[in-house]
Order: sequence, then structure tokens, then C-alpha cells
Amino acid sequence: MKNNIIISGVPRAGKSTVSHLLATRYGFQHISMDSIIAGFEKCFPETGVSTYQGLSSMDTLRVISSKMAPFVRAMLDSGEYDEFEPGMVLDMYQLLPEDYDRYLRDANCDIAYFITSDVTPEERFAIQKKYDTEKDYTFWKSDEELREGAEYIVEQSILIREQCEKYGLPYYETARDREQAFQRFLEDFGFIPET
Repeated sequence: MKNNIIISGVPRAGKSTVSHLLATRYGFQHISMDSIIAGFEKCFPETGVSTYQGLSSMDTLRVISSKMAPFVRAMLDSGEYDEFEPGMVLDMYQLLPEDYDRYLRDANCDIAYFITSDVTPEERFAIQKKYDTEKDYTFWKSDEELREGAEYIVEQSILIREQCEKYGLPYYETARDREQAFQRFLEDFGFIPET
């Protein structure tokens, strides 16, 4: 395994949960790329990295992914974490497999995607309602917003799954058997899961 790992995929599929697990149990330095993207949105709008630019959710995903992949490559090429075992875990929503393949495949990082492509939008909405807590940003959204979000989360998940299959990248479906998916990820990446 390489020093660094990117945990990517759709919102509320378990990226932060897995990233925190890698940080607390295995010593990775956790970096939330969503926070960095928020910083770009607020301080450097000229970069075009913006979740709220009037595009469809798919187009926004594509734009941000194509801009952030070279940025992540520059972070990795700095070598800042190469001397550490392990290095960093980057928790990142907007990174498509095609951009990982184009910019990051030969960098000092592995990647795993967490998605929910095996459910309908209505099932995705029900799952989210069941598990949302006050700590989740989605807890405060209306049911209408959550239903709309569930549609694009499933749509993006399907795209990510298709691209993962095309580029030979690992992905984990978390809508139905979340804990089992986490265990498979740990085993696949050579971590010793707790029993």
C-alpha cells in the first residue's frame, strides 16, 4: 500500500466515518478536502471551484473534480507526508474516477470509493432519514431537499460505479450493508479489522 489514501464517493456514504477510522485506529493524518473546497469557494471564487454555480449536480461534480484532482496531485507531489507511515487520508466527495486515473493514478496514493448505487432515490431518502443525527448537515434540510439530494446521490453513484469498473478502481456499496462494506474495505486494503 502507498503512504496516502483517498476516500472518495458520494455524500453520506461513509467517507468521513472510514477516514476517521483510518486516522484514529491506524494513525493516518485526516484531511477533509470538503473543508478545503469550501475555502476555495469563499476566498478564491476566480478558481471556479464552487458547489453553487448554477450547474446541474452532475456538471458541478465534473467541474470541481477536474479542478481539484490536479490540486490534490500537487499536494501529494510536495512529498510532505511521504516520510510518514502511514501518511494522510484525504476525505473527498468531488473526485471522479476518470480524474483520479488522469491525474493521480501514479501518485503516492491509493483510492477507494463509497457509493450508494444499488438503491432507488426513495430508498436512499428513507435510509438517510433513518440514520441522520443532529451532527449531520442533512439533518437540517427539508424532506423536499433531501429527496432531491437522494436523486442526484444515486445518479452520481451510478456514474462513479461505472467509472470505477472502467478504470479498475475499488468501490464499496454502503446503502444496505454499511458495516460489512467497511470491513471489506479494511480487508481489501490490508488493514486488520477489529472483531
